Amino acid sequence: MSDQPLEILILYYSRKGATATMARQIARGVESGGAVARLRTVPPVSAACEASLPAIPADGPPYVESGDLCECAGLILGSPTRFGNMAAPLKYFLDSTSAQWLSGALTGKPAAVFTSTSTLHGGQESTLLSMMLPLLHHGMLLLGLPYSLPELSTTDRGGTPYGASHVAGTGATPRPLSREETVLCLALGKRVAQTALQLRHGAP
Repeated sequence: MSDQPLEILILYYSRKGATATMARQIARGVESGGAVARLRTVPPVSAACEASLPAIPADGPPYVESGDLCECAGLILGSPTRFGNMAAPLKYFLDSTSAQWLSGALTGKPAAVFTSTSTLHGGQESTLLSMMLPLLHHGMLLLGLPYSLPELSTTDRGGTPYGASHVAGTGATPRPLSREETVLCLALGKRVAQTALQLRHGAP
């Protein structure tokens, strides 16, 4: 049995910063659960076929590579909502993971999802469900948030049993996470980390 620390991959796309803020809180939860958080993002998708970006982003976490999927002990996927669905850059990356699907690189690993929307009824739950579908095809073990967390019942902004969520508002600057949204982000990261540790040690 390996004594190497388990790494949980937190892979997200964020345009205005709200989803990135959630990712950092989820990373704190992962580390409180006894694992190491590996933050990664994806580049935007351009309609101009000649457009290209540097191999390393100017700021924030690095772009994800195929090795990140193979090396992680769990995956937490995040995206802003685009018409009730995940954003195109994240979908574009997931569409490129056929090799990992064929090899079973993610099979049996725990997974979870998170999202942010501009408005309260902006499609949070359908976006979370859209992100779950490719993870099911990869054979991952999906985790949500249980109602034993009181914040799931008291929140008047984000927070769903399908995963963490945040209502960022329609202004140019995203609204800060509420107390309940923060607690649920932390809980999601911790739950994935603890499940990965239980799987490593063969706990039921």
